[in-house]
Amino acid sequence: MSLRNVAIIAHVDHGKTTLVDQLFRQSGTFRDNQRVEERAMDSNDLEKERGITILAKPTSVDWTPPGSDESIRINIVDTPGHADFGGEVERILSMVDGVVLLVDSSEGAMPQTKFVTGKALALGLKPIVVVNKVDRADARIQEVLDEVFDLFVSLDANDEQLDFPVLYASGRNGYASTDMDAREGTLIPMFETIVNHVPAPKVEVEDVPFTFLVTLLDRDNFLGRILTGRVNSGTVKLNQAIHALDADGNIVETGRASKIMSFRGLDRVPVDEAKAGDIISLAGLAVATVANTIADTSVSVPLKAQPIDPPTLSMRFAVNDSPMAGREGSKVTSRMIRDRLMREAESNVAVKVTESDDRDSFEVAGRGELQLGVLIETMRREGFELGISRPRVLFGEDEDGKKTEPYETVIIDVDEEYSGTVVEKMNLRKAEMTDMRPSGGGKTRITFSAPSRGMIGYHGEFLSDTRGTGIMNRLFEKYGPHKGKIEGRKNGVLISNGAGEAQGYALGPLEERGILFVGHGEALYEGMIIGENAKTDDLEVNPMKAKQLTNFRASGGKDDAIRLTPPKKMTLEQAIAYIDDDEMVEVTPKSIRLRKRYLDPNERKRAARSKAA
Repeated sequence: MSLRNVAIIAHVDHGKTTLVDQLFRQSGTFRDNQRVEERAMDSNDLEKERGITILAKPTSVDWTPPGSDESIRINIVDTPGHADFGGEVERILSMVDGVVLLVDSSEGAMPQTKFVTGKALALGLKPIVVVNKVDRADARIQEVLDEVFDLFVSLDANDEQLDFPVLYASGRNGYASTDMDAREGTLIPMFETIVNHVPAPKVEVEDVPFTFLVTLLDRDNFLGRILTGRVNSGTVKLNQAIHALDADGNIVETGRASKIMSFRGLDRVPVDEAKAGDIISLAGLAVATVANTIADTSVSVPLKAQPIDPPTLSMRFAVNDSPMAGREGSKVTSRMIRDRLMREAESNVAVKVTESDDRDSFEVAGRGELQLGVLIETMRREGFELGISRPRVLFGEDEDGKKTEPYETVIIDVDEEYSGTVVEKMNLRKAEMTDMRPSGGGKTRITFSAPSRGMIGYHGEFLSDTRGTGIMNRLFEKYGPHKGKIEGRKNGVLISNGAGEAQGYALGPLEERGILFVGHGEALYEGMIIGENAKTDDLEVNPMKAKQLTNFRASGGKDDAIRLTPPKKMTLEQAIAYIDDDEMVEVTPKSIRLRKRYLDPNERKRAARSKAA
C-alpha cells in the first residue's frame, strides 16, 4: 500500500479539525449511518469546551482514487493552532513529508500560521495552500493568497516551495476545488493534490536496522508508556529486542516491543510489524521519553531531534495552605502535586518543572498563560487543590551580560473607532507599533512588538476597551533588551479582615468602595480578596457584619431592602491575569478564590517593608 504523511497546520479557528471530519467521511472511514461527534479529533474535554486543539493527534484515512483498485493510506496529524502549544507542532513536523497550510479566506495569514509555516519551510517540507471558508460573505481570497506568498518569501522559502498548489475549500460543507468560484463538490481534489504533491516517505526497509524517533508520549493504565513517532528505517516486529538512546548516544534502557499500534481513523489498532515510513505507537519501555531514539540493539548512533524553543513564562504551583484547604479536593499533598507535574514535564517538552527549597512549591515554566492555564484546569478537574502565583517572564542575558526579556509579536484586529485606545494602552505596556493597515469590514489590523511582561493580564482590559469586538493574537518573537519598569494593575483590592460568611447587610455599603467578587452567604477567610478597591491602595474590610436585631421598629415602618449587584466572577485565566505579585489564586475542583500570599495582616506589612528595603 502506498503511503503519504502530512500535517495540517493553521491558526486557531481556521477550520483544521472540521476539515479532518470531512476527510474521514468522504474516505469511508465512518459508515454512512455511524453517529460521530462534531470535531471528532478534539477528543479532550477541554478541547471540546474551548473549541481549540491542544494536543497533536495522528490519524489516517485510506483513500481509493476513482477508477483504481489500490487504496492509498494518508497519515494525517491534526496540530494545535495556538502559539502556546507550539511545542507540540515543532515535534510532529519531523514525522511528515508535507504540510497542508489552511488559511481563513477573510482573516488571512495570522501569527501561528507564520510560526509553524516557518518551522515547516526550514525543514524543507513542501506546502499545499488551502484557502478555507471561501463561502464567507467577507472573503478576500486573492488578497489572502498574496499575503501567503509574501509570508513564504519573508520566511526564505525556496523556488520549489513558492510554487505551491492552491485549493479553495469549505471544510464545513465538504468541498475543495482548484476553481476559486466553485461553491459545491467533494474533497476528491484535495485527496488528489495530497497524493500527487506530497512525496512518499524516502526510507530504507531492507538490510537496515530499525530506528524510530519519539515525538509524542502518552500513558495507558494497562500498557504503561506509549511512544508515538515515525519509523525512520528498517522494520520492527512484535516482541523484538529494542533499546532507547538519548541525544548523546547513551543507552537509556533496554526492553522489548510488547505492543505495536498503527492509526486507523480515530482508533489505534494493534499490528504485528511496522515498516519505515509508518507512523506508529510503541509500548514496552518504561523510561524512554520524547526526543529519544528507539532502535534495534545493534544501533548506537541516535537520530537528530528537532530543537524546541525554550519556555518564556513561569508560575509558582504551591500546596493550598488556605483555611479552606482540603474541603473540596482529594489531592492536596506536595508529593501528589510533584508527581503530577513531573508526569506533565515528561510528556510535554515545552514545560519545565523546578522544585523549590521548601519542597512545598514548584516553579513551572511554559510557553504562555493559556498553556499553563490549561494545565491548571486539567489538574483541578483531576481533584487537585493548588495555590497559583502571578505569571512572571523568564529573563535572559545577552553576550555583553545585559538583561534581556522575551518579546511577542501582537497582531490586533479592531474596529477603527477603538484603534486609538488600543494604541495608547499598548504604549503604556512599552509596546512598539510596527504596522497599521485597514483589514476590510471597517476593521484595522495593528501589529506591535511588545515585551511579554507587559501583555500579562491585558486581554480582559482589551476586550472591555473594544466592547468585545477586538481580536488579539500573540506569538513569541525574540529575546530583546529589558524595557525597564512596566506599570501593573492600578487599583488596590478589598481584603476580608476575618473568617465567616459574607452578609448582604455588610456587602451593600462595600459596593460603593469598588467591585465585589463575592456574594451573600459565601464562605470567607482572613486575607481573602473579596473585591477590587476603587482607589490604588489595598483596604481591609469586614464583609461579615450582620444587622443587629432589636425590638425597635425601623423609622418609616419597614427596613430598606438591600439590592446587591451580582458579583464579578472570574474564570481561571482572568484570575491568574488579575492578581499582583503579593497575591495568589486558590484553585480547587469547585472554587477559584483570590487571596493575599500572606493571610495575616502583620506578615503582609513585614513583607512589604522588607521588599521596600
